[in-house]
Amino acid sequence: MPNIRHDPVAPTRAQRLASGTGIDAHRHDDHQIAYAASGVLAITTDAGSWVAPGTRAIWVPAGTVHAHQAHGELDLHLVGLPAAENPLGLDRPTVLAVGPLLRELIVAYTRTPEDDSPERARLRAVLLDQLRASPQQPLHLPAPATPLLRAVCDRLRADPADQHTLAELGRAVGASDRTLSRLFRTDLGMTFPQWRTQLRLHHALVLLAEGLPVTAVAHRCGWSSASAFIDVFRRTFGHTPGSHPA
Repeated sequence: MPNIRHDPVAPTRAQRLASGTGIDAHRHDDHQIAYAASGVLAITTDAGSWVAPGTRAIWVPAGTVHAHQAHGELDLHLVGLPAAENPLGLDRPTVLAVGPLLRELIVAYTRTPEDDSPERARLRAVLLDQLRASPQQPLHLPAPATPLLRAVCDRLRADPADQHTLAELGRAVGASDRTLSRLFRTDLGMTFPQWRTQLRLHHALVLLAEGLPVTAVAHRCGWSSASAFIDVFRRTFGHTPGSHPA
């Protein structure tokens, strides 16, 4: 990422970002928790991207170069933590489930970041306890390093509804489906169908944040029917896309 900015202290604050805007590539010496109370937040690193709707937050470890992107009107809440304090024991970006209590704790804690009162210290302690109990979510879309695989993934990113088989995609980039299948497992740690489903779910979150109807989202992301999309979405996020928080 060009023009990487170094902000030593990860801020604790709340801010609004218009849809389509973002925060350019930067890094902190602190850890950071990023949560979107409304809209959908995407964080990108050289290892891939993570997308979080209002029921998820993203843990960004100290030193990670990352950029933020807003989809829908984003109500962004950031919590900075010293590098020596890692309640999750995580050394890579991770998506975490955010229940109603943790949501309210994050919103309250970022509302008055300059408050050093004992009440705020207790609020912080409960917030960290809730973070430790938050389940991790497999919402990472890894970025390929291999040129052949990058060509395939770029094509699918350009059109998540692309229905070509791996063999057909292989012919387009000059590789066998066996070679590409092996690269998906070794380079990205998942199979081709798993990666494509993850890509489609990421794209679906963005389109839902932009207000598209569920049927249109299903079609534009490559599902054969709205019901097939709803089933995959429910199994991944725990609720239907129709009840997805705006």
